[in-house]
Amino acid sequence: MYFVYLIECEGGSIYTGLTTDVARRFEEHAAKKGAKYTRAHRVVKLLYAEKHKNRSKASKREAEIKSWKRERKLELVKHGKA
Repeated sequence: MYFVYLIECEGGSIYTGLTTDVARRFEEHAAKKGAKYTRAHRVVKLLYAEKHKNRSKASKREAEIKSWKRERKLELVKHGKA
């Protein structure tokens, strides 16, 4: 099982990522052992996560969400769809 997740970072930016374990990955980001972006921008909280059956589907969804503007990402967080 794979998850696409959104994390709010300091300054209000939203980081989108992919993992098999959301809690572990969030802790890695918080400990500055995550992605380059989250090492430079402190993570604040997990905003959203969605489950996918395989890495291929999760990667495609991650790329789709990353292409969105902030407002659409917040709509996903609020309503679970966008």
